[in-house]
Amino acid sequence: MKIRIELDESLTEEEVVIYCRQLGHTVLEIQRMVSDIIEKKKRFPLYQKDKEFYIPLENVLFFETAEKGICAHTAEEVYQVRYKLYELEKMLPGIFMRVSKSTILNTGKIYSLERKLPMPCVVQFQNSHKQVFVSRYYYKPLQNRLEEERYLK
Repeated sequence: MKIRIELDESLTEEEVVIYCRQLGHTVLEIQRMVSDIIEKKKRFPLYQKDKEFYIPLENVLFFETAEKGICAHTAEEVYQVRYKLYELEKMLPGIFMRVSKSTILNTGKIYSLERKLPMPCVVQFQNSHKQVFVSRYYYKPLQNRLEEERYLK
């Protein structure tokens, strides 16, 4: 395997391109690692009253609609977000996924899924008492996403 870096001052944004003969485990692992580095660098403006916070997205467990707008939940705190849920869905990196009309969660922070028919699935998070419900419509896509992530790890 060769690694080559080309400098191009005309670029407005860095780009990583991987040329490969076939899509194997090593190439997928490289892609996942590069994506993880990029996603961990992203910060998002979150608010509590008059104070603005820049929390790494990897610390956010989920976003949900609430009475006063959209909230971002970390393991310990709740913050306000000044975007609509559909706007967040477009802006957030691939580790986030919509799981109901009112919730987008961080699939990397899922600790467990509990499904009790006919009730919706309940997701519990690592190092937190917080949980969210996954609607029946999003349950299978969530399972598929978790299966893909398991394969990439």
